[in-house]
Amino acid sequence: MRQTPPSPKPVHPAEAPPTEGLLGHPAPPVEPVTVVPLVPPVPETKGLLAPEPEPHPELTIDLRPRDALPEEARPARRRSVAEDTLTPEEWRAAGYTPPTGIPVPELTAGAPGEAPWPDRMRTLLRTPMSERPAFERTAREMHPSAGAARNVPRILDLTLRIGELLLASGEAAEDVEAAMLGIAHAYRLDRCEPQVTFTLIGISYQPSLVEPPVTADRVVRRRTSDYTRLNSVYELVADITAEKVTVNDAYRRLALIRRNRHPYPAWLLALTTGLLAGAATFLVGGRLDDKAWLVFASAFIAAVLGDRLASALARRALPEFYQFVAASMPAAASGIILSLNDWGLRGSVVITGGLFALLPGRALVAAVQDGLTGFYITAAARLLEVVYLIAGIVIGVMVILYLGVGFEAKLKPDESLAGISYPPVQMVAAMVLTLAFATLLQTDRRTLALVTVNSGIGWASYGALVYNAGVNPIAATGVAAGLVGLFGQLMARFRNGSALPYVTAAIGPLMPGSALYLGMLAFAQGHSSAGLVSVFRAAAIAMALAVGVNLGGEIARLFLKLPVGAELPSLYPAMPRRAAKRTRGF
Repeated sequence: MRQTPPSPKPVHPAEAPPTEGLLGHPAPPVEPVTVVPLVPPVPETKGLLAPEPEPHPELTIDLRPRDALPEEARPARRRSVAEDTLTPEEWRAAGYTPPTGIPVPELTAGAPGEAPWPDRMRTLLRTPMSERPAFERTAREMHPSAGAARNVPRILDLTLRIGELLLASGEAAEDVEAAMLGIAHAYRLDRCEPQVTFTLIGISYQPSLVEPPVTADRVVRRRTSDYTRLNSVYELVADITAEKVTVNDAYRRLALIRRNRHPYPAWLLALTTGLLAGAATFLVGGRLDDKAWLVFASAFIAAVLGDRLASALARRALPEFYQFVAASMPAAASGIILSLNDWGLRGSVVITGGLFALLPGRALVAAVQDGLTGFYITAAARLLEVVYLIAGIVIGVMVILYLGVGFEAKLKPDESLAGISYPPVQMVAAMVLTLAFATLLQTDRRTLALVTVNSGIGWASYGALVYNAGVNPIAATGVAAGLVGLFGQLMARFRNGSALPYVTAAIGPLMPGSALYLGMLAFAQGHSSAGLVSVFRAAAIAMALAVGVNLGGEIARLFLKLPVGAELPSLYPAMPRRAAKRTRGF
């Protein structure tokens, strides 16, 4: 124990002499101060020996400045805040991203960038948050007032509302998440994780590693098929990601988009449904004679009746399954009526044409695209939705077919398997069918011509492969769908919009309506094995159709990073979009 002279009178900090430089008085020399800790009293014990208190060492506190002490007696200097910051390598090893982001040269082209926002945001979306860089900010975004005006709950709510519109319009889950990430990033919320399922979308924002995350979600209650509204939402997202729209202006534009009415009235949509079914009769029948026009009129009237019947059930809040059951019955009944005589009016063609107006091609393509991009929960839910809708169509048609077979209706399956017998007639029918389908999907008037041309490209490719080259129809469907997806993506790049309006309606003529009808007719006639073969054939055509559309779009994204007329930045982007890691079977 160190022996020290008697302790001076303790000095209270408030009574300490002034320090040099604060009040202008010289500081007197400071001597070390010895503090004797107080020993707590030991309680008295009866019957036991009271333990002796252990002596406490005296603590010596040297109040002299650190520079006046010897080198060996100087305490360690406390690290500053800047010295406590980890290096980027240490942040990466810990699994976190530093506040300034990890500098990646391939992704520092700037916040708005030259490439379309889906390409830029998909790159970030496929990158884990621990490796996700922070883009450079524009001068306006780096202004001190920009951070003060940021309202995190309001930005997240805007992001969810826009994501809800995109998901309700049939966009793939990856595109919805890319849009949500782009909106949050544009408003300086870099540490965001969007999550999209079939009916629920959510987003989480973590301000820093020591603050709790802010999470919000939204449920998609209703789905609509309005591609005009979808294009407007795409334009809004493009302006937001380009940092041209404030949060308040984005809310105003979003309110206008939601309030806008559909571009086509209800009566025109009902007539368009009949036109679609009538054009499908020329597509599958392939003939242009006097009887063909009577078949066209029958399919037209039956489709309009089915549409009105389904609308009446929808107004009474019946599920969509029953609406499809009711919508498929008039076409099947019309085909049975035409087959009850010896006029040879091709009733099977009427039934097949009615199926083209009901098959859920949009949901099928979106389901397969979600599965191929790794969103398996959403893909499974959408495939289940497709199964239910097709089951409703099958039930409605099968009920009428059983009645028709009982009344000895002369249904001839080969009537709806004309193949590519009359190419000019079937080409025109395919383009008219696509035009009607695009109108039913509320496609913008300026887009109708491009959609029709894209359909003509797909059907011409399919006809050339099947009729001239003798390729299997399933493989030909996949190739034709790939071309439709490729040119649809190119058209979307040219218009800076979504590819759905250019693709969904264009694949209408390639839908497996004939194969599905043949399977139902075989089951109704008691030929189960033939029915299973036709059903599996229809499923294979549908899968080839969806995979071809997705592959065509991926090829377009692989080779085209920028829109027409844009110059390639020097730093963007040598890093391709990352794919999901293969599990190798375990």
